[in-house]
Amino acid sequence: MNITKTKKITKLFAIIFAASLIAGACSNTQSTNSDDTSDQKPIDNSTTESDTSEKVTLTLLAYDSFTPSPNIFDDFTAQTGIDVEISLGGDAGELVTKAGLTSGNPEADVLWGVDNTLLSRALSQNIFTSYASKNLADLDESARKLVPNNEATPVDTGDVCINYDVNWFKQRNLAPPLTLRSLTSSNYANLLVVPSPVSSSPGLAFMLATIAEFGQDSWGDYWKSLKQNGALIVGDWTTAYYTEFSGSSGKGDRPIVVSYGSSPPAEMIFANPRPATAPTAVAALTCFRQVEFAGILRGTKHEREAQLLIDYLTDIKFQEDLPLTLFVYPANNRAKLPEDFVKYSLRPESPLQLDPDLISNNLLFWLDEFTDIVLR
Repeated sequence: MNITKTKKITKLFAIIFAASLIAGACSNTQSTNSDDTSDQKPIDNSTTESDTSEKVTLTLLAYDSFTPSPNIFDDFTAQTGIDVEISLGGDAGELVTKAGLTSGNPEADVLWGVDNTLLSRALSQNIFTSYASKNLADLDESARKLVPNNEATPVDTGDVCINYDVNWFKQRNLAPPLTLRSLTSSNYANLLVVPSPVSSSPGLAFMLATIAEFGQDSWGDYWKSLKQNGALIVGDWTTAYYTEFSGSSGKGDRPIVVSYGSSPPAEMIFANPRPATAPTAVAALTCFRQVEFAGILRGTKHEREAQLLIDYLTDIKFQEDLPLTLFVYPANNRAKLPEDFVKYSLRPESPLQLDPDLISNNLLFWLDEFTDIVLR
């Protein structure tokens, strides 16, 4: 993507984003990797509309990279009589913007993919209806604390980190970047690709990582240095990773990308033939912890059925499907992790983090500052 197109996309999303925040302020079909379902709690469907003559179909709105196993919802339908239709709606940032504009009159019933960088924005726009899932006690405690009133339910966790093409650096006898500061070195000029924080949740997580690392007074100067060093800003993670990044199937010309700590397992598992070692690696000191949530959209005509879907999304069968499909960590502590996922993914001990209230109070200002830096 050339810089002119990037500027147009960034400015467009910035306008949409700002409009959605103002609106919020004014208003207060898929198998599992494991056949063992002995730990899965039965779904109580005694009060659903599936007992009536009209069959209910729930719409699950999710980001474009939501790719659970085919037929994962068959068991849910068998247990409840409720069908699930998946609607993909862009990146997580776009989902929140659209959901905010239709708050109270949603185009879907359940939304998957709001993360902790976007959570405060979603809550301020009154997108969700609160629900305490029957699986709540099994879910990651630190993630649950982010939503004490149960407006949304944690479904997975992960880390947004710098990934790099191992062979690219090895062939040039060049050490890969291991810190955020190193990315401004001339050694890495014109090598980095970043999804825009205005339109991409991993891009936003990366921007927040730089704020956590360099502070509110200095992070802008850091981004100016990144820009001067030839960092490429693109509209979304898919473009960054699968088009521009040299270490992925797209075989682009940039060997450094903002992606996930769990991206290397995907490169191993989907490779044919499988290489002896992972072709990509993660810089552990650059990681920002990301928590994803699912929530019932306020105004749904099928609230009780949507509650059952939230229970299914957080129960063992669906949770154990996540590591090798979405390449994230299950939020349910009882879910088992596949060996390949554990072996090749990176889970930093001390990821960068920011308080959600700090994000909520400053995000629009930070995005404006980012836009000024990119467009200047």
